[in-house]
Amino acid sequence: MKIRKGDTVKVLSGNDKGKTGEVLEVIPKTEKVVVKGINIRKKHIKPRKQGEQSGIIPTECAIHVSKVNVVCPKCGKATRIGYTIEKDEKIRVCKKCGAKIK
Repeated sequence: MKIRKGDTVKVLSGNDKGKTGEVLEVIPKTEKVVVKGINIRKKHIKPRKQGEQSGIIPTECAIHVSKVNVVCPKCGKATRIGYTIEKDEKIRVCKKCGAKIK
């Protein structure tokens, strides 16, 4: 997968279309990512131990990789990712401006 943990991504479709956020988790097996502040669902928590709080807690759920694009740090636009090889190392680059993406 071309998206990594810590990348800033922009949502292309769905209820959160146009929003940006940081990738918290990448799930390669199901091709999904968890993005901070995107796809928030409410989870009902039951107290498991005595004195533990119960209630409804908002949590981020996974979103499919095809619905997000990486935001280039140089040009600030949502872009696809390309690769170049420099000194036996594969480096991710922006398809729009050609800048290196960490």
